[in-house]
Amino acid sequence: MAVESVESVEMHISSQSPSLPGMEIQNKSLVAARQLLKLAERDRAQARNEMRNLSDEAQVAVICEAPIAMRGRLLELAETPEALVPLIPEAELCFTCKHLGVADASWILGYATNDQIVACIDLDAWTGLSPAMAKLDGWIAALAEAGDESLLRASQAMDPEMVALYLRDHADVELKPSGDEDWQPPEGGQTIEGQFYIIARNNNDDMAPLLRLLRVLFQKDYWLYFRMMQSVREESAAEISDWALRWRTNRLEDLGFPSWDRSMGIYGHLRPDRLADLPAETIVTEQSTWDLPVWITSLPAASEQGHAIFRAVAELESEDRARFFYSFLSLANRVAVADRRDLGDSETLPETMEKAASIASRGLEFIALEAAVTPVEVLRRTRVDHLFRVGVNLEPEGVRPTFAEPDDDDDDDEGDDDTGTEGSASGST
Repeated sequence: MAVESVESVEMHISSQSPSLPGMEIQNKSLVAARQLLKLAERDRAQARNEMRNLSDEAQVAVICEAPIAMRGRLLELAETPEALVPLIPEAELCFTCKHLGVADASWILGYATNDQIVACIDLDAWTGLSPAMAKLDGWIAALAEAGDESLLRASQAMDPEMVALYLRDHADVELKPSGDEDWQPPEGGQTIEGQFYIIARNNNDDMAPLLRLLRVLFQKDYWLYFRMMQSVREESAAEISDWALRWRTNRLEDLGFPSWDRSMGIYGHLRPDRLADLPAETIVTEQSTWDLPVWITSLPAASEQGHAIFRAVAELESEDRARFFYSFLSLANRVAVADRRDLGDSETLPETMEKAASIASRGLEFIALEAAVTPVEVLRRTRVDHLFRVGVNLEPEGVRPTFAEPDDDDDDDEGDDDTGTEGSASGST
């Protein structure tokens, strides 16, 4: 990756992750998407033929590079959407389904992998650290519409705790007592096998998706069905929610989203006399990479009007740019988690990248001025998350989340004395 001029450089990283397209495909794909849709208005059969002539990889690039509003129409042009949908990064599939309307995306979910479905629920069916039951209702209703097979494999792939939360949000369960001849079924209760009776918590609830789910589980996975019935009866909602959050947190870590506690470290306090600290040596770390759940092949082009941090990155060697790319995306993800942004919203990443770049640039320029070195030299010797933290401490007003101000002595075991080492803290240093 050759270093280009500051005016035109874009930090391409398509060769760094197997989830990203080659640059030749990426550069042509948006134009191809627009041309295909324009052709489809005149001759849909010809547009489908043109789409068919592309490789699966190229078709996915065309779909993911296109604006979200175009993606449903492009998928409809595909001859084998069942081959393409599993190749779409998890978050991009979530964004696409949400733009179409989850209720109208059941045909897409029918082709999605188990991991994609679970990721969609992890990203969208939560508000902050709590399950968002209305959103979960929408995903399960769409899966039910996709068919019994999709509903079964999704319920088996999901955490049992999420299925249990869905059930108990809509219904109570009563078990028919053994040997009690005078027992009467509860009013309004419905049963599948004559033992467990499901009673709607709200008379206005649409119970059809729930009852379909239970029938599918009873027929295809009785032990999961039995476990869910017992969970609604015996387990507390708080305990179930706690375990669901733990499993979700672990999976989001694999997608590049650290836990909320770790993410809040970027807003930690620093002692005023430590803000300009600069390690003497260049950072020596192994590049941390992961398969990205979003479709992104470059950071914004550096320019004189752009953020200082991107102008500095333009002067790095290609290996250092790749390291920066993943570090910067990790920072943007930490901002999203710490600020409790909607991870299933397609606007969240662009907005958190902008916030990360703006505040980290503030820290970068401050350290460069105080240490009398160039910004690129600061970037070589300091982690981008530390630059963000310095920027926060320089002008904290309106930057830190208002719902949870980190304590000064939190996470002391992750101290930030050496600004060139991994890890961060929310305590003062």
